[in-house]
Amino acid sequence: MDITLAQCFIAVDDHDKALAFYRDALGLEVRNDVGFEGMRWVTVGSPAQPGVDIVLEPPLADPNASKADRDAMAELLAKGLLRGVIFGTEDCDATFEKVRAAGGEVLQEPMDQPYGVRDCAFRDPSGNMLRFIQPRER
Repeated sequence: MDITLAQCFIAVDDHDKALAFYRDALGLEVRNDVGFEGMRWVTVGSPAQPGVDIVLEPPLADPNASKADRDAMAELLAKGLLRGVIFGTEDCDATFEKVRAAGGEVLQEPMDQPYGVRDCAFRDPSGNMLRFIQPRER
């Protein structure tokens, strides 16, 4: 059985701010922008991976969710407690400088990890943690 990753989802509370970050700071291309029942989904992706999409979605993408559930998800997002994404890069230090210069909120400067990568971390405008990893030469 051959399976591949097609899509992953990141919850965002402001699609326009998220779009500016993912498109302008990270250089991802916009592939789709869809609205439905007062919600919005923006699909972005790396030009180097045309078959992998990142969907920027509302914190709780369910039109039937209760207000209490929507509020709970918004609170978790604001605290940075929802999952983010780990991106690969050929040059962690250069990526770090580019994202920092674009206004990314730094969580961790580039450092060598004991598990074989050099990585750094940022928060996106919604509070999600994004890591950028570069495999180290062994």
